[in-house]
Amino acid sequence: MYIYNVTVNIENSIKNQWLQWIKNHIPQVLATGKFSGAKLTKVLVDEKNDTTTYSIQYRAKSRKDLDDYYTHFAEKLRTEGLQLFADKMLAFRTELEIIDEYHVTFNNNDEEE
Repeated sequence: MYIYNVTVNIENSIKNQWLQWIKNHIPQVLATGKFSGAKLTKVLVDEKNDTTTYSIQYRAKSRKDLDDYYTHFAEKLRTEGLQLFADKMLAFRTELEIIDEYHVTFNNNDEEE
């Protein structure tokens, strides 16, 4: 499993407009069929300038799915965001390979009444 992470630093003057746009954009990326899910997160850092940083994490089941996304969809899907926000945002992309995952499960019987 792979995570395709897009980190975006956006000027606060257009933050709400960008958030509205990205919430419509993520389903378009998922509609390519190359990802099994996505998370939109806010990066919790003290910004020294008038910006906010977000991370969008897309989960791909295979390297082939990720490569197919780059080959057939990435450029087209990136274009709109660049046209709308290019001078007010900075984005960079990273790939992560999931080696192992751990989950905590809770037993409902352990809850105090």
